[in-house]
Amino acid sequence: MDNFKTLTTIYKDGEFHPYESVGIEFASQTAQYGFGAFEGIRAYQTANGTKLFKAAEHFERLKSSCEQIYLPFEWDISQLIIDTYKLLEINQIKNAYVRPLVYADHGMSMLASKTSHIAIVAWQFDAYYGDDLLKTCISSYEKPNPKSSPVNAKITGNYINSILALSEAKRKGYDEAILLDMYGYVTESSSANIFIEKNGKLFTPAKGNILTGVTRNTVMQIAKQLDIEVEEKNITLNELKNADAAFLCGTAVEIMGIQSVEEVSFPLAFSDSFGATIQRVYKNIVLDKLSFEVII
Repeated sequence: MDNFKTLTTIYKDGEFHPYESVGIEFASQTAQYGFGAFEGIRAYQTANGTKLFKAAEHFERLKSSCEQIYLPFEWDISQLIIDTYKLLEINQIKNAYVRPLVYADHGMSMLASKTSHIAIVAWQFDAYYGDDLLKTCISSYEKPNPKSSPVNAKITGNYINSILALSEAKRKGYDEAILLDMYGYVTESSSANIFIEKNGKLFTPAKGNILTGVTRNTVMQIAKQLDIEVEEKNITLNELKNADAAFLCGTAVEIMGIQSVEEVSFPLAFSDSFGATIQRVYKNIVLDKLSFEVII
């Protein structure tokens, strides 16, 4: 995700500025305390032009994230989508990762800021992981207690947990980390939701201690259209390691198969799994080659 270094134009509060001229106020709650909210949105070059995938859903979740931490969100979502397309056009990007960020104004008190700004950046983006299946480990870091901060909101401060977990996994020679909650149940990876396949059925962690991703919802919609049964439940580490197959899903990662969890490799070839089928359908949908209505 390093292509953001080549950015030329950034969107802030309804206007477009040179990237270098826009910064977050140092003496703000966002910079000092991690009090902010963000989103990740993908844009794809399709036969019908550049298309943002589920932009409305992402901006609605951004608004919800702000509301959950009492950070003002006063922008019209329809206008934000229009402006995001313009940002892509100005930067001449077609396949992109888009990052809206709502951040607090000047002030370092411990009371929620009453003013906020929105900035949107976009950069060229292809594959997050590459083409190989993922080798994962169980992180020594737990998913934060849902009573410590809203876990179903994309809050900047929550992601120190993800940075620590992924950095630990990389040091150990793995591609990705899987985090458990305080009860030992599987939650998600450092930045994606997880599904496991067992005996012809998909399972995914129940709501309550996960970020219920937009891509997760899309996967469940595709599975329904394909008559693949999905159950949301608490998943134990033993159930994960004894699964037939597994995959991650998220805006950046899309649909990505997991090869192994530490010493355990999944017995079902990913190419023969539900994950591979959903991956193919998902790719066709985001590239505007297929809609949900024609999946049979």
